[in-house]
Amino acid sequence: MVGIGGGLGSILRFWLGTYIGSKMGTRFPYGTFVVNITGSFLIGLVLALLTARTQWSANWRYLIPIGFIGGYTTFSSFEFETLRTMQDGRIGLGLLYVATSVIAGLVAVWGGMIAGRAIA
Repeated sequence: MVGIGGGLGSILRFWLGTYIGSKMGTRFPYGTFVVNITGSFLIGLVLALLTARTQWSANWRYLIPIGFIGGYTTFSSFEFETLRTMQDGRIGLGLLYVATSVIAGLVAVWGGMIAGRAIA
């Protein structure tokens, strides 16, 4: 279920990101931005629905939020985890998670680019 959802989500991410980029340009990453924000909305919506309707099979959780939305964007998982942490009253930890994720992510991308250039 995760693989099926992930494959479909990845295809949609590629298609939508490319489409938006071709229409809006690439000076700002509009395609990725739209994918990340819509994915964040979708994971909130879907998890709220799946939680409220306990009669749904666990397979739906594997297929939609973990597989499809996870393949569509992992940013949505990041946002959802941050929100849950803050809703649990751990605001400082939530803010730390955001700051360290963004900074570490940028450093990792930079390091990966350096490594890739060195290998190439």
